[in-house]
Amino acid sequence: MIAGVLQFEPAWGVKDANFKKIESLCRNAKLDLLVLPELSTTGYLFLSKKELSSHAEEFPGGETSSFLQELSIKTGGFVVAGVAEKDEGIFYNSAVLFGRKGHMGTYRKVHLFSTEKKVFEPGNLGFPVFDIGVAKVGMMVCFDWIFPEAARTLALSGADIIAHPSNLVMPYCPDAASTRALENNVFYLLSNRTGEERRKTLHLKFIGSSRIIGTKGEVLSSADKEERLLSCKIDPQKARTKRITPQNDLFSDRRSDQYKL
Repeated sequence: MIAGVLQFEPAWGVKDANFKKIESLCRNAKLDLLVLPELSTTGYLFLSKKELSSHAEEFPGGETSSFLQELSIKTGGFVVAGVAEKDEGIFYNSAVLFGRKGHMGTYRKVHLFSTEKKVFEPGNLGFPVFDIGVAKVGMMVCFDWIFPEAARTLALSGADIIAHPSNLVMPYCPDAASTRALENNVFYLLSNRTGEERRKTLHLKFIGSSRIIGTKGEVLSSADKEERLLSCKIDPQKARTKRITPQNDLFSDRRSDQYKL
């Protein structure tokens, strides 16, 4: 299959502009799976829940759902995107999976970072895995990376690929993604934003460094800080054999009976 990750700088609060930029950067691309950054259509820094309420949407339904379904049709595959989700007046920093027929699933960010805690609620859907036919895909969002339990849960649930929409600011985060891929023998699609964002007293610079990572932690394709689409061929079958040596299996050798606090 052909996997892709998009790195770009979203404009804060201007969905139409972000839709157009995403569409432009992905023009003529044919992908089986495309991953967009965290909060890719709205921007990142929200000052209050009241402000967030006018940008968050329900999924499915709404203009972002329509755009992501159309993007899936144009690229020929599936799309994972970081979005601001609203559900019965509660706001989540979420990742959604769309195909040509529409919405397929939602993951809500479990581990909130910094000022996110003031406007979003922690995720309550666990770490689901979705079957897209050619592969099984699990989703994380940004700060989830620092908790190895997140990636391990997805891998133990059968994920061949971890799709990771992000707004990373710490320079060592992308290197840790290789460790998560290696320790779980999965492919890892890290889509990070670039640029910076200022909202009154809040200011963040994002590091870019998006990458597609193989099952041994090897970087198959990467970006620096430029806006660009990365893509490469991957074979999900390689994620389904957890054998390290003839005597060792990554998962069956786990001693869960000993992992007690």
